[in-house]
Amino acid sequence: MLKCWGIHTKKSVAALVATMMLTVSGGTAMAVEKDTSIKNVIILIPDGMANDATALARWYKGSSLTLDSMASGMVRTHSADAPIADSAPAGTAFATGHKSHTGYVGVLPDEATMPGQQPIAAGDAKKPVASILEASKLAGKSTGIIATSEIMHATPADFTAHYPDRKNYDALSMQQAYNGVDVVLGGGGKFLEPAGRKDGQDIIAQIKDQGYDFVTTPEGLKNSTSNKLWGSFSPEALAYNLDRDASKEPSLAEMTTKAIDVLSKNDKGFFLMVEGSKVDWAAHANDPTGIISDVLSFDDAVKVALDYAKQNQNTVVVAVTDHGNGGLTIGSSDTTSNYDKTPLASFIDPLKKAKLTGEGLEAKLNADRSNIKEVLSTYFGITDLTDEEVKTIKNAKEGSVNYAVGPMISKRANIGWTTGGHTGGDVVLYTYAPNGDRPSGVIDNTDVNKYMTRVLGLDLDTVSKQLFVPAKAAFEAKGAKFTADTKVITVTKGSNKLELPVYKNIATLNGKNSTLNGVVVFNGVDYFVPQQAIDLIQ
Repeated sequence: MLKCWGIHTKKSVAALVATMMLTVSGGTAMAVEKDTSIKNVIILIPDGMANDATALARWYKGSSLTLDSMASGMVRTHSADAPIADSAPAGTAFATGHKSHTGYVGVLPDEATMPGQQPIAAGDAKKPVASILEASKLAGKSTGIIATSEIMHATPADFTAHYPDRKNYDALSMQQAYNGVDVVLGGGGKFLEPAGRKDGQDIIAQIKDQGYDFVTTPEGLKNSTSNKLWGSFSPEALAYNLDRDASKEPSLAEMTTKAIDVLSKNDKGFFLMVEGSKVDWAAHANDPTGIISDVLSFDDAVKVALDYAKQNQNTVVVAVTDHGNGGLTIGSSDTTSNYDKTPLASFIDPLKKAKLTGEGLEAKLNADRSNIKEVLSTYFGITDLTDEEVKTIKNAKEGSVNYAVGPMISKRANIGWTTGGHTGGDVVLYTYAPNGDRPSGVIDNTDVNKYMTRVLGLDLDTVSKQLFVPAKAAFEAKGAKFTADTKVITVTKGSNKLELPVYKNIATLNGKNSTLNGVVVFNGVDYFVPQQAIDLIQ
């Protein structure tokens, strides 16, 4: 048995081949050990899901979760320079195998100060590094991302874009539109429209021009027969599942089902990332109904992935959160003296009365919020609001009523919270592999990436060197003149003129367009281009 950082490998002689040749355009073939029985990887990320969240959801449901059968280890979640991670570097660890800094998407950190971290090499700060999705694409696999947040939010962006600021939706979404992802499903439609962007570009039109079937309803999703599918179901994030209008927004399980249907048509396999984004948002608001809603919705999506993997026997499924959030506990300061005598109903019954999450509740309040008591009684089952609680709800900022009412239902359900922010504890790793090759023990978040790339036979370091060549130095080494702004790189040599739009995969040489195997990246300091672009200048 081979043991490597907590992974136990069990492979039949028939399934195991010594190496696979992974060829990257413009580079040298690399020999990578690969189990030929595995063609697909699905990673599902319930953002911010604390350990007690699954226990609470299980009690609420009244039966086991799909996740329960998959638990295989624990994962350390720290970033390069802090014990408590932001979603951007936490997702970057899963996507690229590298730890990073708060807010950094798909790029290296500028410092690495946590114990055990190697210093960042000179010139490597904020440098883009390849994701497993990008490497899968170059290996001929189909790829997809799904999120209940805006699709350009931190975690989905980590797999599909590169920029050291998660708030730069213009840069992130442009890369997503041009990075060759086959299936993109989630929210964030307004950030693809000219009015929602600082650059004023119509990204939806550009997505359609690339051959995507762009759908905006569950019916459109269901009826699409395209192999290139972009579903945008809300201007910003999708609703919590408990609040969801099924005629307007698909569930996470429905999106996962459709993505698998599309991606599995590729005989070479696929990589799919699925994020239950708003578990994290509910935890920030200390809203237990939001957490239960979307943990159970996430678990339904896990079942879709697991059922597929068990049926076809060539798919690895990984489910793991990027960090905890909120410090959720079943039990609070009110149960200090009677925790062992407090019945289950005391925790669950108040939550069962809720028909909406705190976010969904806000839409039921009238303009002057004079109907607070009626709304809380009807939709939360709370009939004993204090005058102070009414005042708190009345004064809550628009869009933040969940932050006001979450603690109220938590108190009545004996649910404790320690923070409105992320937490730094280890989280549960859930995996399924048909050949029994699963990680175990306590591993690092970067090891999750190493496990996935190993079973797919991918070499991300090689792919990074092919996709992210420092442009200025490489072109000038060829005797070319290099100029750039935040919109386009221009390279001239003799009578040749090469134009490379920033954040796109387009190269225009002497007026003739060609498609690159990756996007041009500007990280706020330097420009990086695929080796293919360098090779265009002779």
